[in-house]
Amino acid sequence: MRESIVTGDAAPGEEREFASLRPLKFCDYIGQGMVVDNLRVAVQAARERNEPLDHILLHGPPGLGKTTMAHVIAAEMNCEIVVTSGPALERAADLVGILTNLRQGTVLFIDEIHRLPRIVEEYLYPGMEDFGIDFIIEPGPHARSVRLELARFTVVGATTRAGLLTGPLRDRFGLSLHLEFYTVDDLSTIVGRSASILGIPVTSDAARAIAMRARGTPRIANRLLRRIRDYAQVARREKVDELTSLEAMDLNGVDEAGLDPLDRRYLQAVIRQYNGGPVGVSAIAATLNEERDTLIDMVEPFLLAEGFLNRTSRGRVATAKACRHLGYPGPPDERLLL
Repeated sequence: MRESIVTGDAAPGEEREFASLRPLKFCDYIGQGMVVDNLRVAVQAARERNEPLDHILLHGPPGLGKTTMAHVIAAEMNCEIVVTSGPALERAADLVGILTNLRQGTVLFIDEIHRLPRIVEEYLYPGMEDFGIDFIIEPGPHARSVRLELARFTVVGATTRAGLLTGPLRDRFGLSLHLEFYTVDDLSTIVGRSASILGIPVTSDAARAIAMRARGTPRIANRLLRRIRDYAQVARREKVDELTSLEAMDLNGVDEAGLDPLDRRYLQAVIRQYNGGPVGVSAIAATLNEERDTLIDMVEPFLLAEGFLNRTSRGRVATAKACRHLGYPGPPDERLLL
């Protein structure tokens, strides 16, 4: 997997590093207006009825604040949050151990929930629906089923690939909310807030320059801010102005559209080697010597959202915007877009 400053995935230890930047209440959460409004209503209704929230599924590209939103939900409900992930729950016993220790109203946050093993999923179903687990003891001719009652809890699941969730699991979430890429204005506000918390003197022009190259993702904006702070310190700049931020981002290979070297190589391969497309993602992955899932999860979402790429039934097609941005004469054959 690539190491890139503009990947939405969290680097090892980065979640702890960014924890101090997370908002704790809906009023402090910037952007995602429709998601926040829906959650605000659900939380207020649950608190007035004095009962736990319905189960919530948050889905969208990495780095948009799904983990942050789960912590905000727990804080708004005045309850504790237990954090785990799909890959960490390898056995049913792992899940049973967590569920039996949950208290009334606890938020159980499961990151990458689409990666839950099937056997673990089967145990999660009755826990989410009936707040009880049935398991077999003394296997063999003396086997008997024992039911274990659970406290009422709320599952908040997060996934970057909602389509990989099984139907039965997806149907058990009362709220399914999609997080969108952030606007430049919202990201500028986020950069200003983060700079204030970290004690970094940043001008409004610099904050906007960072936002414009952050690929609509707060995690990337905060990561860029930290790298720019390092650059400003080494270059002996008293504050982070627009010129300093642009110099630092150019040094890290992030261009004015937020594309990094792998993004540009991806588009160049489609345009130059496949005549603009259509071409399958497996062929592109082989050409670039990259993992197919890396391109699907980390490269394509932003290129699609920004209009650099089209995904058709016959494969990926580079757009005229991509050709102009990379300096290639003329758009790809328009017939290929049909």
